Amino acid sequence: MDADLTALNGLIEKLRPRLHRYCARMVGSAFDGEDVVQEALANAASAWSATIESPESWLFRIAHNAALDALRRRKRLSAFEADAELAAFADPAAIADARVSVETSLAALQALTPVERASVVLADVLGYANEEAAQILSISVAAVKAAIHRGRKRLHDAPPASATPASYSLEERDRLRAYADRFNARDFDALRDLLAEDVRLDLVNRRQLSSKKDVAIYFTRYSEIPDWRVNVGLAEGFPVLLFSNVADPSHVRFVVRIGWRGGRIAGIRDFHYAQYVMDSLPVSVL
Repeated sequence: MDADLTALNGLIEKLRPRLHRYCARMVGSAFDGEDVVQEALANAASAWSATIESPESWLFRIAHNAALDALRRRKRLSAFEADAELAAFADPAAIADARVSVETSLAALQALTPVERASVVLADVLGYANEEAAQILSISVAAVKAAIHRGRKRLHDAPPASATPASYSLEERDRLRAYADRFNARDFDALRDLLAEDVRLDLVNRRQLSSKKDVAIYFTRYSEIPDWRVNVGLAEGFPVLLFSNVADPSHVRFVVRIGWRGGRIAGIRDFHYAQYVMDSLPVSVL
């Protein structure tokens, strides 16, 4: 690997959890946020040069643009406010009790405009100075201050966000429970038998595989590590597998989503190597 790619990979390893925290809050979903991060990193890889100034801001700017693209694709974005001519506000970041907590609710942030959301997340969640946020967003410092001021006020005044409605069938829940029972019994051959011939595996932040033959080794890896116990839960309204260490069963370390087709496993999305996603993903046991 040449020096340029080594530098980029080091930057990605350092920033990926922070990039996910940002993108998840921009698009309102920890799962979709990871998709945006992957898109942003692919774009960064094709444009990377060791001569880039302020590489951290550069990478966040790419992630920001990828998040806006995702919002446009979902038809949620009406217009991105440039805010270039707004009058400067006294910096509310200097007043501790002016901050609004945005750590626990992705849904609440979706009521803000994209520039308000981006500015508040960069300042209050990730701790960037206004000047750094302005560089990332390609707007003025005055515009960032204004967006933070408006965004915090709107979050403070907004009613509590309602929970994401559950979106699953009893059949899907029962399939996941059967999966969890087989996993906990270490009956991995039974799980292999459930794989569709064209099954796809996304081992997030590590690799992607397709076909029953190639994905079968996925269970071999888990069979070699007896430390995991699986439960069935909800995350963002979807049924998921909750993975905990047997020594600490109440602490969910990561989740796995399973896609089904005709009673067979058509897709597996495993966040074992992307446990930073849990920072933005409240879960509950079904």
